[in-house]
Amino acid sequence: MPELPEVEAARRAIEEHCLGKKIVKSIIADDSKVVDGVSHKDFEASLNGKTIVAAHRKGKNMWLQLNSPPFPSFQFGMTGAIYIKGVAVTKYKRSSVKDTDEWPSKYSKFFVELNDGLEVSFTDKRRFARVRLLDNPVAVPPISELGPDALLEPMAVDEFHKLLSKKNLGIKALLLDQGFISGIGNWVADEVLYQAKIHPLQSASSMSIEVCGTLLNCINEVIQFAVQVDADCGSFPRQWLFHYRWGKKPGKVKGKKIEFINAGGRTTAYVPELQKLRGAQAAKEASKPQKSSAKNTKNSKKGVGSDDNDDDEPEREEDAKTRKSKVIGGKKAARGTNAPVKAKPKKSPNVADDDSNDDNDGDDGDEDPKKNGNKKLTARSMPKGSYKDDSGIEFKKDTGKNSARKRKPVESDDDKNYDGNQKNGKETKAQKAPKEKVDTSQTRRLTRKKV
Repeated sequence: MPELPEVEAARRAIEEHCLGKKIVKSIIADDSKVVDGVSHKDFEASLNGKTIVAAHRKGKNMWLQLNSPPFPSFQFGMTGAIYIKGVAVTKYKRSSVKDTDEWPSKYSKFFVELNDGLEVSFTDKRRFARVRLLDNPVAVPPISELGPDALLEPMAVDEFHKLLSKKNLGIKALLLDQGFISGIGNWVADEVLYQAKIHPLQSASSMSIEVCGTLLNCINEVIQFAVQVDADCGSFPRQWLFHYRWGKKPGKVKGKKIEFINAGGRTTAYVPELQKLRGAQAAKEASKPQKSSAKNTKNSKKGVGSDDNDDDEPEREEDAKTRKSKVIGGKKAARGTNAPVKAKPKKSPNVADDDSNDDNDGDDGDEDPKKNGNKKLTARSMPKGSYKDDSGIEFKKDTGKNSARKRKPVESDDDKNYDGNQKNGKETKAQKAPKEKVDTSQTRRLTRKKV
């Protein structure tokens, strides 16, 4: 998703191809969720006839300076992207509009045609972006609330350490705080912490000036290099964590395992072998009782999703497993098999179980269906050799002496009252009605038809 390097690449493309040109036509989407604070008609009227004189950026926000206010500003959000027809502008995950797609795209929120025929569009597939028309963008939120720009306003080591020493929260969460430093998003934060060998949950206030200096150098190097190649991820060094953090399950970088935890409300990729908690946090972590790896993996998924809703993060292995059929007695559950009375309620496969439910994991269907009194055989799962008498009641095959005593009715797909009685432990109205008793002494002599 767009972070400082991607937004800077868009700004440079506008600066290179659009400055000094007049807007002769504009189309603003009638979408009040994205186009904020002004009607699309008023927005269009404010653009027509204006000349683009500059393109500015701070953090993950960009605005166009026209020859007179107001100015259009763009908060890229999750999938915001600038496109210039006929010009290659960096494309990134989930924002790509192909050359063969309609133009302007159906996802376009801001479209202008310039006097030389050049056309510019701002698209947003997921509608988390914001397009505004402002007299002075730097004087009002969100730009007025941003911290120093990570590229344009680099900090000195002493200043950086002094600021961190006052922050008693995890370093990953602090880097994502746009009020502290602007432009760093999820992938940049993971990259710089990996290169600096700092655990994402390490308390910012516990970091020495030497560690702060290492982190600051990594921030500058990663951002400057990404901007230098116009955010073209194919040009990023192969040893960067960036190339290995997007898989469906944790991979490896330079032979070392990548794991995912939650830090700052975001799914966070890190390498435990290199990025270890230090100081008092390390001692506190070591004193905690060890949990099973399955529980740790589940806990790492909790709380994911703030800021830009980072749902392009990798799907973990346990997420895929929850989609598979549950196993009963070592085999997949039969299609018609009923759940036990105390079965857990179904959950979305993308939501991790709470620790309180961990002890119950795997209880469903662990017992042999033939020994579990709460489980019933349906018509579809009825074993071969079962029979149905003339009254329509189905029985299991005789197994020898006193077999009539052992016979149990086998649920059919249509037997709703019986099924409800087994599941809920309550009699239905239909079951309270007197039923005709079957003479078991004559049952053996009834004509039986094989199912």
